[in-house]
Amino acid sequence: MSRFQTIEVSDPRFSPDGMYFITVKSNALNGRGDVVVQMPDNPEGRVLPLVILLHGVYGSSWAWAFKGGAHRTLSHLIKEKRIPPMILVMPSDGLQGDGTGYVSNNSADYEQWILETIEIVPEVFKEVSLSKKHFICGLSMGGYGALRIASKYPYHFLGVSAHSSVVSPEDLKAFIQEPLSSVFPGKQEEYDLLYWLKKHQEQLPAVRFDCGLDDTLLSANRTLHQSMLDLGIGHLYQEFAGGHEWPYWERHLVDSLLFFGDLFLNEPALRRIG
Repeated sequence: MSRFQTIEVSDPRFSPDGMYFITVKSNALNGRGDVVVQMPDNPEGRVLPLVILLHGVYGSSWAWAFKGGAHRTLSHLIKEKRIPPMILVMPSDGLQGDGTGYVSNNSADYEQWILETIEIVPEVFKEVSLSKKHFICGLSMGGYGALRIASKYPYHFLGVSAHSSVVSPEDLKAFIQEPLSSVFPGKQEEYDLLYWLKKHQEQLPAVRFDCGLDDTLLSANRTLHQSMLDLGIGHLYQEFAGGHEWPYWERHLVDSLLFFGDLFLNEPALRRIG
């Protein structure tokens, strides 16, 4: 039985090769949600890993592909045999206000919506064989969403990566018009990355994150890195030239996909980083 009441899928004749635009009726959203999926060529019928890419504030399901060229980055890395074939799943965040933070609030359960999107690929592409665990990545608000969802629900994921990440609700305050209390209405610990990272420390997927040296969120990312070191939470943290901008995210998505590719091919050796 389908998890979704309705599923609408774009006609591949009218969209870029391997790209599908999908709208489903989601129980978590109490309405419709949009997802862009990039399917790689897989003539050998290999088991494929799935990578969820979360966008930042103001964006939607198309942002990673049509502002960051994520589908092209994926294709280049596969053709160069630097990563195995992977499926990109790029959902909207739920589209409330300037950004939902990928959390549950009084309007809808946006974190469960992201977990629901894992089920879209086997619903639409029944011939595809998926790996049992997945990867999740995001930029800015999406970086926060990726880190929080992966640490709160670690059994779904083999690895998580974040770029220029918002690390707390307070960081998001500068980016949105809505009051923080409307986006994050629950108890403070519910939105605390360190709370979930520490709570599930022994079950965490492999964690990496990075930030640009000219990014306004650099200090917050350094603080998160140091706090994780102090708590003994294994991870990889990197800093690179650049700011809070699409050229940075386009460039460093490569790092995330290489990280995920290594994990997928060498799961026993790379399950713990740091």
